[in-house]
Amino acid sequence: MALREKQAVAIIAAAGTGERMGSGRPKLLREIAGEPVLVRTLQGLDLPELEAVFLLLHPGEKEQILSLLENEFRTYGRKRELVIVDGGRRRQDSVLVGLGAAAQWGGWRVPEADRLVLIHDGARPLVEEELIRRVLAAAARTGAAAAGVPVKDTIKEVGEDEIVLATPDRRRLWAVQTPQVFSWPVIYHAHLKAAAEGFSATDDCALVEYTGHPVQMVMGSYANLKITTPEDLLAASALLKGVATPRYRVGYGFDLHRLEAGRRLVLGGVEIPGPVGLAGHSDADVAVHAVIDALLGAAALGDIGALFPDDDPAYKDIDSCLLLAEVMERLAAAGFNPVNLDLTIIAQQPKIGPYREKLKTNLAAILGLAETAVSVKATTTEGLGPTGRGEGIAAQATVLLAEAPRGADGRGEA
Repeated sequence: MALREKQAVAIIAAAGTGERMGSGRPKLLREIAGEPVLVRTLQGLDLPELEAVFLLLHPGEKEQILSLLENEFRTYGRKRELVIVDGGRRRQDSVLVGLGAAAQWGGWRVPEADRLVLIHDGARPLVEEELIRRVLAAAARTGAAAAGVPVKDTIKEVGEDEIVLATPDRRRLWAVQTPQVFSWPVIYHAHLKAAAEGFSATDDCALVEYTGHPVQMVMGSYANLKITTPEDLLAASALLKGVATPRYRVGYGFDLHRLEAGRRLVLGGVEIPGPVGLAGHSDADVAVHAVIDALLGAAALGDIGALFPDDDPAYKDIDSCLLLAEVMERLAAAGFNPVNLDLTIIAQQPKIGPYREKLKTNLAAILGLAETAVSVKATTTEGLGPTGRGEGIAAQATVLLAEAPRGADGRGEA
C-alpha cells in the first residue's frame, strides 16, 4: 500500500540520562548553533505525514525540559498533537510505553495494518526531511525499514582481554541510525514478544529481527549524528554552519599597459632592470592589476578602476602591491579567501624566467597562499599585436575564491 494511504505517528526516544555528555545541563537542552538539541530534533520531524508525536522524557528531567521549552512545545503542538510520556529505565522500556500511549491515541482513522510508527532518537537533531520520507516509504512497502550508512572503518570484534577475535567483512557492515519505521502490528508484536521472553536489544530493528521479520535498510546520512559526547555538539555545529561544504567563486582579470622610456618596470612587485617601464598612474604593475581584477570579479566587488581611480592623486606612483593588500582586506570582510592563482604575463621582453620564483613568493605572501598554489607563466604573441611589437605588456589572471560558509541563521561566518 502506498504511503499516502497509511497514517503515521512518531515516537521520540529522549528519556536517556546522557551520562557521557558529562555534568551540567541535560543533553537535550545543550545548544547547537543557538537551538537546544531537542528543539532541532522536533523541527526535523515537522512533517505533515506525522500526525502525532509521542515524546518520551526522563521523569527526573521532564519538569526542567518542559519549563525551559514550554513555548517551543506549545508552538509545535499547534501543528500536530504532542504527547509527553514518562520514559522507562531502558530505551526499550521507554519505546514500549510510547507504543502503549500511541495505542490509546484517539486520532487513528485506519486499521492497525495501515498504521506506521516512526521511532527516532531525541539526540539526532540533524535528521533531514527527505531521509524521513524515504524511510516512511520503504516501511509502507515492507513493514520495517531503518536509516543507516555503510561503515567507513575496519571493524574488529574484541574479547574481554582486548585481543582481536575477528575482523568482519566491512562491505557487509552498516551503522544503523534512526528514524526507524514499522507497521503497527510488526513493532507492537516485536516489543510484546521481547518483553515476554526477556529479550533485550539496543534498537528497535533488533527486536523486529528477533521475530523473524526482515528489516529494509535505507541509505541514511553521515551527517545524521547522534549527540552523545561534547565533541558531537561541535561536529553538529560545524555541519550546520556548512564548514564542510564551502562555496566557490572563479574570477578572471586582464590588464595591458604601454611601455615608456624613463619608467620603472615592475611586475608582480618585482622591479626588473631595463631601458623602459610601464606607463600608468600607479607603478603600472600589470601583473598585480590583473590579479586585483580577478579577485574583485570573483567576489563581485567592482573593479580596480572604481576602487582606485587613475585621477586620484593618492594613488600616484603607488606600489600596486599595497592596492592588492587592501583588496585582500575587502575580500576578508566580505567572507572570501583565495584558493589558488594562475597568472600569465604576455610580453616579448623581458624574459620572465629569472624572476618567476620571486613573483610567486611576493604574490603568495600577499594572498596568504602557499607558493604551490600560485602559478606564474609567461608567453609571447609571436610578434602580433601591441605586445608582439614591443609596445606594451599584458597580463591575465584566474583565481578561485572560497566563500565563507553561512551560519544556521543565513549570515556569513566571521
